[in-house]
Amino acid sequence: MKPNPVKIIQVAATYIGTVVGAGFASGQGILQFFTGYGAVGIIGIWMCTLLFIWLGSKMMLLAHRIKAYSYRELNTYLFGQFFGRVANGFTLIVLLGSSAVMLAGTGSIVEEQLGYPYQWGIIATVVLSFVVIRRGMAGILLVNSLVMPAMLIFLLIVAGSLISAGDFTPGPAAMYTTAGNGWLLSAFSYAALNMALVQAVLVPLGSEINDEKVLRWGGLWGGIGVGIMLMIVHFALLAKMPLISQYAIPMGEVIRNFGPWIHILFLIVIYGEIFTTLVGNVFGLIRQLSNTNTFRRLQPIPGNWLVLFILLLCLIISQFGFSSLMVHLYTYFGYLGLILLVLLVFRRYPGH
Repeated sequence: MKPNPVKIIQVAATYIGTVVGAGFASGQGILQFFTGYGAVGIIGIWMCTLLFIWLGSKMMLLAHRIKAYSYRELNTYLFGQFFGRVANGFTLIVLLGSSAVMLAGTGSIVEEQLGYPYQWGIIATVVLSFVVIRRGMAGILLVNSLVMPAMLIFLLIVAGSLISAGDFTPGPAAMYTTAGNGWLLSAFSYAALNMALVQAVLVPLGSEINDEKVLRWGGLWGGIGVGIMLMIVHFALLAKMPLISQYAIPMGEVIRNFGPWIHILFLIVIYGEIFTTLVGNVFGLIRQLSNTNTFRRLQPIPGNWLVLFILLLCLIISQFGFSSLMVHLYTYFGYLGLILLVLLVFRRYPGH
């Protein structure tokens, strides 16, 4: 029986949409992990693409075979009972910190690119997130299926425009670096960080999709899609280095030269990608917390209050600012996520 192509597209779109968050869509994360190392960052991107294809598919298949309700069960399977609890605590902190980064990213878009108050973007995003998260996995799949293709198409248009204008070929700026020679560790850290983050969505997605072929093909095309988008953003930023590194939303500045309407459309797409990652992370947090003994003892507290509590907590953390949170949180989370990456590589599949 052939796998459902619509389901494959949904899985791939959700995978890409979860990875393409504030750091990716804005260009800030790619600048830190790849473009800051100059042209050698291209090798790091190819390595990450292979890891995304392999480990994203493996994570979903593991979740499917052990019937994991949330990343809690997957971490217990990978780390064991005792260290699984430690890993779950770490993952909770990573998801909470990442959600705050996403929220701060929406505020930075509104402030830096549109000239409106930072808090307006954050508050509007909290309200929209609450509405989507209450729809569960169906809401997550829907927003990713809408936003991800728009982001991919837009980046392909940007790539074509840059090539035709002669701005896509790295010049002397390609040799510009801000972070020394640690590109290899940076590449693995980026993959590890994202493997820690995508647990929130890929684990419940893997357990809810019944066809393993759909998960394998979805993981393959999702990883390829992430790699293509990484490469486009990397080259676009590389051509504008080092001046572009001073902006919180560097891709917004790259697109600004395309004219006001294209600039606005791209900002909407960036916002959409940040939003999909935010709701995916918070959804994963809800899944994990609602499956703990502590939360069960607190029942019958309505699930709406838990969603609202997490979003408000992210709002408080987001007050530290987007760039500051990106530099400090994502770097450390990437290093710590390397443990998860290693276990995913060596852990064998359970039998059916």
